[in-house]
Amino acid sequence: MSTRTLQLQPLTAEAFASFGTVVELDEMDPLPINEGYTLKFGDLLPLDCKHEGGRVAMHFYRSKARSLPIELEGMERHPLGSQAFWPLQNQPYAVVVAPPSEKLDESAIQGFITSGRQAIQYHRGTWHHYQISLDADTDFIVLDREGPGNNCDEIALATPLTILL
Repeated sequence: MSTRTLQLQPLTAEAFASFGTVVELDEMDPLPINEGYTLKFGDLLPLDCKHEGGRVAMHFYRSKARSLPIELEGMERHPLGSQAFWPLQNQPYAVVVAPPSEKLDESAIQGFITSGRQAIQYHRGTWHHYQISLDADTDFIVLDREGPGNNCDEIALATPLTILL
């Protein structure tokens, strides 16, 4: 079976805007609170989880490290809610996405590599591969939709995709 290749690009808020939100605390001006002993970085992610009676739930994920190149065979989307990933280590991870739609357009798949300090949030319905930790296991806090209905569509790629740096 033939495969296609996808070169990962650095993750930027502008390049990722059609897929979701990128949070980079280093580029934000926090609000000092608690007599100046705490910096508040507020309202960071526009979570969209109330569709069809859903609610926001917080999870902890631990992703095993993988080395590039990696062959991807499938993608998924969450049609009823957005999903956010906040890494707990300063460890780069790969993000592979395609625009939100009912049907996956494989020609529109894009790949990004994070700085390791960037959090991401997928818009509701954005096609994506699960998080890909690079070089070392990575822990994530994940904000996701819980509630009634099927909130995970999975699809096999017609042509497997090999991602590279």
